[in-house]
Amino acid sequence: MDEQARIPVSLPRENPTVSYWQDPPDGIANLRVTAELPESAETVIIGSGISGAAIAWNLLEDVRSCKKESMNVVMLEARGACSGATGRNGGHTKAASYRSFLDMAESVGLQEAAQIASLELDNIQAVHKFAQDHNIDCDLNPCETIDIIYDEAQWNKAHEAVAAMRAALPEGHPAAKYTFHSAEEVRSKFHCHSNSSNGREEKLYGGVSYFAGSLSSYKLVIGILKLCTELGLNLQTNTPATSLTKNSDGTWTVATPRGNIKASRVILATNGYTAALLPEKFQGVIVPLRGQVTAHRPGSNLPLKGCLPTTYSFIYENGYEYMIPRPAGSLHAGDIIIGGGLARAPDEGLHEYGTTDDTTINETISAYLRDTTPRYFSLEGWGDDHPDGRIRKEWTGIMGYSPDGFPFVGGIQEEAYHGLWVSVSFQGHGMVLCWMCARALVEMIRISHDFTQGPNDGVAGTLDRAEKLSEWFPDAFWVSSDRLRKRFKGRLHYPSFKLRVQPELISVRKRHGMSCNWSLAPWRLVTGRTKSAWGCKPES
Repeated sequence: MDEQARIPVSLPRENPTVSYWQDPPDGIANLRVTAELPESAETVIIGSGISGAAIAWNLLEDVRSCKKESMNVVMLEARGACSGATGRNGGHTKAASYRSFLDMAESVGLQEAAQIASLELDNIQAVHKFAQDHNIDCDLNPCETIDIIYDEAQWNKAHEAVAAMRAALPEGHPAAKYTFHSAEEVRSKFHCHSNSSNGREEKLYGGVSYFAGSLSSYKLVIGILKLCTELGLNLQTNTPATSLTKNSDGTWTVATPRGNIKASRVILATNGYTAALLPEKFQGVIVPLRGQVTAHRPGSNLPLKGCLPTTYSFIYENGYEYMIPRPAGSLHAGDIIIGGGLARAPDEGLHEYGTTDDTTINETISAYLRDTTPRYFSLEGWGDDHPDGRIRKEWTGIMGYSPDGFPFVGGIQEEAYHGLWVSVSFQGHGMVLCWMCARALVEMIRISHDFTQGPNDGVAGTLDRAEKLSEWFPDAFWVSSDRLRKRFKGRLHYPSFKLRVQPELISVRKRHGMSCNWSLAPWRLVTGRTKSAWGCKPES
C-alpha cells in the first residue's frame, strides 16, 4: 500500500468514462456564468460535487435571508459540472452505521461513534428533505435497504454491533433502528439466494434492514447548483485549478489555464484529488481509490419489472457490493445499478488505490460485476437477459480515503495556510456525510471570521456557537496537525470485526452517563486550538 500511496495525485483527467447519471448531460454541464474568469472573488470553491454545491448553498445563506444583497463566490470545476465522484456513484443514501460502529468506538470512543451514527442519519434525512422542499427532480426514493450477509463472522458481529448501538444511543433513537431477517425470509421477501464466487458457494446467513434511500446524485447536485447560480454563484466549468499561492497580503491566488483569480478565502471540495493541489499536506494522506459501477437492464423474471422496493448490499468475507433498483417513474425504471467488487480483483484491488484514471475500467472487476445479478437473484430468479443485453453502461469514479477513515473538515493549523479550508476525503461515503460536513465547515468559517474580526464583546457568542457546533459535529472530522502526519495504510472502518466491544460493558457505561453526553470540550476549539483549527491566525 505504501507504493500506491506514493503515486503522485493528478488533476481530474480529460475524457472520463460517461456515467449512467450523466447521460445525457444537463444543460449547465459546461456552464460559465461569466464568459471571462473573474480576476478576484471573496471566496473560491474548487469542486462542484455534493460538497462544493452544499458549501456554496450554505455560504449564500446571507443572500437567501436578505442579510446581504450579494456575495462574490466563484466555483471552479476542472471538467463538467458534477463530473467527479458525486456524478459517478451508485445513487445510494445509505449509512450502514452498524457496520463501522464497533471500529469507530474503538478508535474515538463510544460517545463520538454514537455522534457519527446520528450525524449520518441526519445527513440522509437533510438531503432528502432539501430535494423535496426545493422540488429537485432527482428520482428521490426514500426506502428501506437490506444487507444480505454471506459470512458467519459478519452475521454474528452485525448482531453485536446493533446491540452496541442500541446501548450507546438514547433509547428508541432512529439511528439504531435495525431489523434482522432469517435466511429463509431473505429468500422469500428479498428474492436473494446463496452466492457462488470463484467456484465456491457462500452460504446465506440472513439480512439486516433499515432506513435508506436512492436518488440521482448528479441531478440533485445540478439542481443545487442551479439554485446557487440564481443567488449569484459564478460557476466556471472546464476550468481546473492548477496551483495555489499564498500572497503577502494574506489573500490567495488560484492559477488556472484561463488566468489567475485572487481570493480572500479558498475552499477545497476536491475529495480524492486534494493532493494534486496541496501535495505537501495531503500526498499519501488522502489516497485516491477508483470505484466501479455497472447498470444492468432487468432480467425477465425479476419481480415488479426490476422496480424492487428496497435497495441492497451483498456482504461477504472480505468485501461487498451495493445495488440500487431504479424506481418506477424514473428514466430506465427497473434498471439495477450495482457497484463494488473491489475485493474480487487481484490482490483485493490493491492497484485501484493511488490511481485517478476514471477514463477506463478494470476488466477483472467488470467481468465480476456483469455476473452479479443472476448470481445473487439466481438464474431462475433473474430469468432471461434483456433483448438489448444485460449491461446498459459501466463506468468508474475516484474516491478519497484517509489514514484514520474520517473526512478532513476545517482549516489547516498553520499561519501559511490561513484562509484555506477543506471538506474532503469521504471514504466512498459522501452521500451520508458531505451535506452535514458542508454545513459545519461554513459555520466554522463564520465563527473564525467573527472571532478574529468581530466586536470584542462577541467572544461569548462565538464560544456559544462553537459549543453548539460541537454538540453535533464530530471532533474526529476536524483537520489537525496530528491527523496530517499520519500516512494511509489501507481502508478503515470497514468491518473486519476483530474488535470485542461487549454490549454489557456499554450498558454499564451508559448507566454511568458515559454514552449520550456528547460534550466535546468546544472551549478548546475557540481558545487555543481554535485559533488554528478554525482557520484563525495563530498568536505570535
